[in-house]
Amino acid sequence: MGSATNEIDIDRPAEEVWKLVRDFGGLAAWMPGIDSCRVEGDDRILEMMGMELTEKLIRLDDDARTLVYGIAKSPMPIEHHEATIAVTPVDDQSSHVTYTVEVSPDSMTDAMSGAYASALKALKSRVEGGA
Repeated sequence: MGSATNEIDIDRPAEEVWKLVRDFGGLAAWMPGIDSCRVEGDDRILEMMGMELTEKLIRLDDDARTLVYGIAKSPMPIEHHEATIAVTPVDDQSSHVTYTVEVSPDSMTDAMSGAYASALKALKSRVEGGA
């Protein structure tokens, strides 16, 4: 099992960043490469790069500003996947976002980590740009 953590500081209050992150169905608004995103119950169906994958919401904790989800169905050879996004206040005006993934097989770790690093940069740009 491979794991990776990506982190970024965002010059906006944690509550503002969390509003965007906690929207399980709103991922396409800020994560690059997603063509469409729809939610059916606890499942999020993503279309990207010509493939469809299903992610399942595992935990949404507003108090801890933490969202946990896993890939339930994918055309990629993934045996296990669990990702956690956590938004922590640094002070009243800024926040720290951590995006952690556990994935098996190990060969998928770098690809997931790269995707989540790009996602954090896009999230920062989206929130700080006020778009």
